[in-house]
Amino acid sequence: MFTATASFVKSNIKWNFDDATFDRSAASFDNPDHVAIVIHNYRWRLGLAEGETKYDELEKRLAQSPVITVPAITLEGDANGAPHPDPGSYAKKFSGKYAHRTINGGIGHNLPQEAPRAFAKAVIDVDAF
Repeated sequence: MFTATASFVKSNIKWNFDDATFDRSAASFDNPDHVAIVIHNYRWRLGLAEGETKYDELEKRLAQSPVITVPAITLEGDANGAPHPDPGSYAKKFSGKYAHRTINGGIGHNLPQEAPRAFAKAVIDVDAF
């Protein structure tokens, strides 16, 4: 469980979660396929493993980085320890109404759990775009 805890902390470096919160999240790790799925996901994202062939056509279309035409709000925690691009690097990918919000207060990679009000507000606000 040390590796899971270390990963959880790295992506959420300022979130003061308690043991009960971690235990609820860690329950998803109690799966015989968890390690294989996670490793395959990283290998696939790095181009070192094949994906599911039924999605090949969709993958080709997404690889062209099409413009996103639907209204959107992107969110980023101000203390996200996971690798992520600067919001300015992708803002032009949106042609519909768009906003970016950086959620302050030591918010990491898990916005729905760390900042549920800000997350819910973004969902409600984008629905009104």
